[in-house]
Amino acid sequence: MPELTAPVSLTRSDGRLNPAAVGWARQPLVETAGIGRGRGRNKRWEYWGVVTPTHLIGVTVSHIDYAAVHEVWIHEIDSSREWHRQAALVPPRGATLPATLGTGPARARTRGLEVDIDEVEGGTRLRAAIDGAVIDILAQLPPGHERLAVVVPWSETRFQYTVKDVARPASGHLVLDGRRVELPAGTSWAVLDHGRGRWPHDIRWNWGAGSGTTEGRTIGLQVGGRWTEGTGSTENAVVIDGRLHHIPVELDFDYDIERWQQPWRVTGGGLEAIFAPFHRKESHTDLLVLASHTDQCFGHWSGTFTNPGGRVTPFAGLMGWCEEVHQRW
Repeated sequence: MPELTAPVSLTRSDGRLNPAAVGWARQPLVETAGIGRGRGRNKRWEYWGVVTPTHLIGVTVSHIDYAAVHEVWIHEIDSSREWHRQAALVPPRGATLPATLGTGPARARTRGLEVDIDEVEGGTRLRAAIDGAVIDILAQLPPGHERLAVVVPWSETRFQYTVKDVARPASGHLVLDGRRVELPAGTSWAVLDHGRGRWPHDIRWNWGAGSGTTEGRTIGLQVGGRWTEGTGSTENAVVIDGRLHHIPVELDFDYDIERWQQPWRVTGGGLEAIFAPFHRKESHTDLLVLASHTDQCFGHWSGTFTNPGGRVTPFAGLMGWCEEVHQRW
């Protein structure tokens, strides 16, 4: 799979996959305005996950052709209290998404839920409000920080562009039932999952991400699998002090979702990673045509990454998640 080094359109003028876009990049170089054309299988979303020593946060704005699915979720680790609102709107409404990443805001508006995601000086501002909770977070974008961008081709008419952006330092605050909570400086991290594509109706995947510091180095871990098998593309990488090291092979995920608290192992391509979960978030959606089952486990990553030159980078205590998803959409 080639490395993309110049801007390229995801689609051709007829809306089919542009073969020149298939590959991976260190920055979001792929222009996706053409995904708005065509009917039936277009999927567009922005998901931001934020982890801190005290709180877990998820914000989603999505438009998947025949529905808009938005979510705001906050979990307080010590108390296990949660603030949560999800809206599945058929037909889709209340969603604003940029044609291409970075070219405009993402917004969600529906009863009891508001989300605003804006590119601002220094990074991306995430604001959301639901009953009892307000989020105002800056996902900082350090100079030179690299982001994994990948085009996954199933066929000319089924393909996905994903940007997985890990280890973004997060700052800001939450307001929870009138109580202001500042994000702990230096130990709060934001991760982006940006998606534009046309998917098969029935598909499964694993996705994991971790962010933190080890021995004074900032480490971001991005791993995924199942959905990319047989395409020649992978969404695996380790980001070390802002520099992305792509892993061009499928990884092995070893876990038992029924025993989710047991350590998970993710290995391959120089990566030896152990994931130790402490919290499980289960999500279910059933709208007949649309059905989704997600088991997202939060915890800490540890292990090593050995680059092709033989240099070993250890990591420990990276906070994040690993998940198993089954989508019919």
